[in-house]
Amino acid sequence: MRDAEPKTIYLKDYKPFGYLVDSVDLTFDLSPHATRVTSRIAFRPNPEAEDREFFLHGEKLKLISARIDGNEITPEVTPEGLTAEAPDAPFVWEAVVEIDPAGNTALEGLYMSNGMYCTQCEAEGFRKITYYPDRPDVMSVFTVRINGTLPVLLSNGNPKGKGDGWAEWHDPWPKPAYLFALVAGDLVATSDSFETVSGKEVALNLWVRPGDEHKTAFGMEALKKSMKWDEDTYGREYDLKVFNIVAVDDFNMGAMENKGLNIFNSSCVLASPDTSTDMNFERIEAIIAHEYFHNWTGNRITCRDWFQLCLKEGLTVYRDSQFTSDMRSAPVKRIHDVIDLRARQFPEDNGPLSHPVRPESFQEINNFYTATVYEKGAEVIGMLKRLVGDAAYAEALDLYFARHDGEACTIEDWLKVFEDVTGRDLSQFKRWYAQSGTPRLKVTEDWADGSYTLHFEQTTLPTPGQPEKLPQVLPIAVGLIGPNGDEVLETKVLEMTEAQQSFRFDGLAAKPVPSILRGFSAPVILERETSSAERAFLLAHDTDPFNRWEAGRSLARDSLLKMATEDAAPDADYLDGLVQLLRDDTLDPAYRALMLGLPGQSELAGALAEAGQTPDPDALWQAAERLRAAQAVALGDLMMPLYDSCRIDGAYAPDAEQSGKRALGAALLRLITRQDDGAVAAAQYAAADNMTLQLSALACLLQAGKGHAELAAFYDQWKSDRLVIDKWFMLQISEAAPEQVAATATALTEHPDFNWKNPNRFRALFGALAGHHAGFHAAGGGAYRLLADWLIRLDPVNPQTTARMCSAFQTWKRYDSDRQTLIGAELERIAATPDLSRDTAEMIGRIRGA
Repeated sequence: MRDAEPKTIYLKDYKPFGYLVDSVDLTFDLSPHATRVTSRIAFRPNPEAEDREFFLHGEKLKLISARIDGNEITPEVTPEGLTAEAPDAPFVWEAVVEIDPAGNTALEGLYMSNGMYCTQCEAEGFRKITYYPDRPDVMSVFTVRINGTLPVLLSNGNPKGKGDGWAEWHDPWPKPAYLFALVAGDLVATSDSFETVSGKEVALNLWVRPGDEHKTAFGMEALKKSMKWDEDTYGREYDLKVFNIVAVDDFNMGAMENKGLNIFNSSCVLASPDTSTDMNFERIEAIIAHEYFHNWTGNRITCRDWFQLCLKEGLTVYRDSQFTSDMRSAPVKRIHDVIDLRARQFPEDNGPLSHPVRPESFQEINNFYTATVYEKGAEVIGMLKRLVGDAAYAEALDLYFARHDGEACTIEDWLKVFEDVTGRDLSQFKRWYAQSGTPRLKVTEDWADGSYTLHFEQTTLPTPGQPEKLPQVLPIAVGLIGPNGDEVLETKVLEMTEAQQSFRFDGLAAKPVPSILRGFSAPVILERETSSAERAFLLAHDTDPFNRWEAGRSLARDSLLKMATEDAAPDADYLDGLVQLLRDDTLDPAYRALMLGLPGQSELAGALAEAGQTPDPDALWQAAERLRAAQAVALGDLMMPLYDSCRIDGAYAPDAEQSGKRALGAALLRLITRQDDGAVAAAQYAAADNMTLQLSALACLLQAGKGHAELAAFYDQWKSDRLVIDKWFMLQISEAAPEQVAATATALTEHPDFNWKNPNRFRALFGALAGHHAGFHAAGGGAYRLLADWLIRLDPVNPQTTARMCSAFQTWKRYDSDRQTLIGAELERIAATPDLSRDTAEMIGRIRGA
């Protein structure tokens, strides 16, 4: 029978727990199938709580004994937890439970990964370890003893003692149960230290399996950079004697910020030049920073309930974005963030899975670890900073840390510090947390007698549960450029608060060209009728790096849409502008590489659907192929000299300078391959001394219909490296022709290295399948059936990964009736599966209700 009937939880029903927790003492007697967990917890009545029911969450636990103040009791036990009579005075709860880590394939709670014990407790995994009030507003000090035969025994906080077969840890900082962590295994450490701004020495350890030590140096340096940056930029000093990171192969998420013991998916921390690409290095640097920054924005100050998830995640994503901007190229980072936002969050915001940054209700909290909470949540922080200014933002953050340290907070607490610092009323701005959907910003203009006026109109379409939308506060960064290309108005942030609002600029000698939404100052869809010539002008003259890129992107997008729907020729203004930009050696190579990129085909399909047209995935694929061919022709003799200029003498370094050159070289190689049938790519593959060059060359060869020998050699070379073989799986699908995608993916599911229970391997294959727009939507629905088959198979083993992969179907209503019928049948088949998890049932239900 399926999981218990989903219960909807509402923000408006929040009530504090009836008891406070003064201390938690846990003892783990580790055994693969019969780990015993002994808990001793000091409770006392919560004076702010009206309800004194003593209910402790607990799932899949075998209760051995329970005592209150030493007296054995028989509580009422259900699959969700237990209830007992508790005194209206301080008391000590003691319990012994037995759990099965080796049988825990959901990778939530305490589980085993290739002989290593590890935990994942966010959001509600601790209830699978022992009985406890598993909610983020219940915070306490933890002391942990681990008894086991494995050589390394780790938990949160500072080491308290250890001996033969045991170790004790004490975390002096109160934390909610979701931040609890335990790791036990045969591990080796790369160790270092960091001296904090106040002179305290912190021991740093990055724990890995034997044989992975050579992949730890970059992660350790990234950690030290993060610690220094957080001191310099936010004034946040680390607060324990030790900071541990552990790499785990089987992990549902990227990483987890457990206090003092961060657990990482191995793909997000292990790196070496021969096995990792430049993108891997940058991602690892950002994720290490993100989890470290959580020490203050998430751990020291946590969220009162899971509806406030964006309070820690949106803020920390914004902080790690700032960090990457400072470590690398700020314009390139901003562009990458917006590309990701448009690819992942905009479809979510405008489809059946739409929800506010702070949801009003949920059934399964794991389904709300979304692009809306993380990426849009970060955009909201960025808007707030633009509105109040850098100085006020810094002052407000200092007040936030001082006022709420050690507390579990809400969005209201967060906004209140800004109101207190600035005197502003942020009640309208708060709508960004409450309203779902992406605002549309329509722009028109007037010019008369030296006065230029911009007229703005904002609208947000109805979303599930929110038919009516109110105007939001929009910070619109604008610059004006004169006819000669000179800037006549430097960037000015216009604050729009009404549904319709106009802004006038006087004293201009000639009609300017506006540069609107500079730096993508608000996460909106800009609607303004502009000519190809005007966008080409901005591509040539705009001083804002983002809007210059956006001008080229817009030219490419419109050209692709016309090519797909009208069989038009590639836009000449776009191609001419691209040539001029590629000739500009003053521009960052990484930026020029981005200019060569094209809008994603899913993004184009969304644009057509919004315009009331039915997208044809095959036509979009062909349009993209034709435009790339036109790029290669237009760039012509420029390509090889520019490609040669991207060669790097000396040792590999994953820094911004070298990474930018390799990114431009890879983008050019894709175009060169269209003309030389893979000769240069084959030479690069043969000479490659790092994974970035090797993988980009192999991708080009596969794109050209070649590279079969290289693909086999690549596998033979790297078959013992699990993370590289993830790339091998992914590449074959992403570079396949649309009509071959489903067959390629099917064959790979039969490969002996396809370990479908490993989240990284499953995502490598099926993430590539869903990401190949034309291949996923190829006629006949073979890809739909394949994904549905494997989601049904994975769900009883790992509901979280299954539910997240269901989002591949979220845009199904935008396509033609045949494709809708095919997808609808697969959604119905998944929904009818016996024993479907709550995670997957909720996601499929929301998608079907589109």
